[in-house]
Amino acid sequence: MGHHKSKSPRYPKSHLMAASGIAAALSIFLLVIPTTEVEAKKTLVQLDLQELRLEASEPALSEELDALISETVTLTSPLELTSTSESMHTTASPEVVQAGISLQPVAVEPVASVAAPAPEWNSVTVAPGDTLSILFQNAGLSANTLHAVVNSSKDAKAFTRLRVGQEVDFKMDDEGQLLGMRSKLNSLETIRIDRDGDSYAFSKDVIEPEVSTRFANGSIDSSLFLAAQNAGLSHNLTMQMANIFGYDVDFAREIRQGDSFEVLFEEKHVDDQRVGTGNILAARFTNRGKTYTAVRYTDRNGQSSYYRADGTSMRKAFIRTPVEFARISSRFNPGRRHPVLNKIRAHKGVDYAAATGTPIKATGDGRVVHVGRKGGYGNTVVIKHGQTYQTLYAHMSRYASGLRAGSNVSQGQVIGYVGATGLATGPHLHYEFQVNGTHVDPLSVKLPASDPIPQSERTAFMTLSNQLMASLDQQGATQLAQLDD
Repeated sequence: MGHHKSKSPRYPKSHLMAASGIAAALSIFLLVIPTTEVEAKKTLVQLDLQELRLEASEPALSEELDALISETVTLTSPLELTSTSESMHTTASPEVVQAGISLQPVAVEPVASVAAPAPEWNSVTVAPGDTLSILFQNAGLSANTLHAVVNSSKDAKAFTRLRVGQEVDFKMDDEGQLLGMRSKLNSLETIRIDRDGDSYAFSKDVIEPEVSTRFANGSIDSSLFLAAQNAGLSHNLTMQMANIFGYDVDFAREIRQGDSFEVLFEEKHVDDQRVGTGNILAARFTNRGKTYTAVRYTDRNGQSSYYRADGTSMRKAFIRTPVEFARISSRFNPGRRHPVLNKIRAHKGVDYAAATGTPIKATGDGRVVHVGRKGGYGNTVVIKHGQTYQTLYAHMSRYASGLRAGSNVSQGQVIGYVGATGLATGPHLHYEFQVNGTHVDPLSVKLPASDPIPQSERTAFMTLSNQLMASLDQQGATQLAQLDD
């Protein structure tokens, strides 16, 4: 292999004659016999016909010829290949007819003159245990290429996060070097790498889906999730609905048979195929005979929130519990004996027992006034909420990254993680709630409502709210009429 062309002959004349004859025979084989037959007759001429595909996508035929001469060729068929000094541009020689193939002279010029088409994409499916390194090895690509791709940009590292069943396409050049790689992340996003000189360039193709408005309604027989599923709501939309009405309805304990809901929501489509859902635009939830409303409104600053149909706030200024899935291990108690100090010391908050590392959330919007050690409280965060309220979170194992005094936090934002720093018998969160400087029981204090729609936005909000509520009525009526029919 790998000989270069030269004007002076390098091989015995008999070799050259045999080789040019082989080339002519092969060209006829490839033109006359269907591809499947060529596959079947590989044994006829013991050459790897893979190398000589019709597409001529491999190196030029003259290079193949060079390669063939350097190997000993055994013919198993009585093919008498005599001298023909021209290469692939000749017509079929009479000698070939003796091989039992009755042919008219065939011009094989098109095969030789067709330009090599662009390299094809080859697709592989990620199997359990596959990493990008394994996929590269299987594709015959070096560790250096892998390194060059992964380190070409921060975005390119997205290719290392593979999931089982994901398809990754590779495109190689003639030497087997990587030209490009692409993978569809979901129905809307495809990531891609293309060779750019000595490096690789990352790109991302994002399809903008068409967004339409859909209506769904349902009545609860056993569970909210089952009723929502039957109504055609995704898990994501059901969670959205539970969060929107979460201040008014306790979805864990207060749902009753016969409760009902109506929802207007965004649905995303690409080429008439549903690819996901967006936001709930308006909803009504009837719980134990009382109906609650919600309207999504985006203000002039681009901030979106849900309000009741009359413009009052859906949400309270505070959520009741700073940790989910925690057990109350000690309540607010002005005359409690301290478990570590063994003295009567007022317990000015609530202790939530939870595993180390459980996220702790800010219970309301506010500004951080303290982050750091605070005596027996250990690692502590204190948040001021306007002029009236202040909350304290103690015994943290660590703080959320980037949190510091002066940071603004929003309700539900993670501020730290449960631990047992300071005077603590085990991992728990100690939570305090102050009103005008006085400690109150966080579990029983009447929580204030959040601000209503600002006066400057009220007219625009009421126009939207009235439209959406009318749309809920109309859609519901239409659906009832269809059921009656």
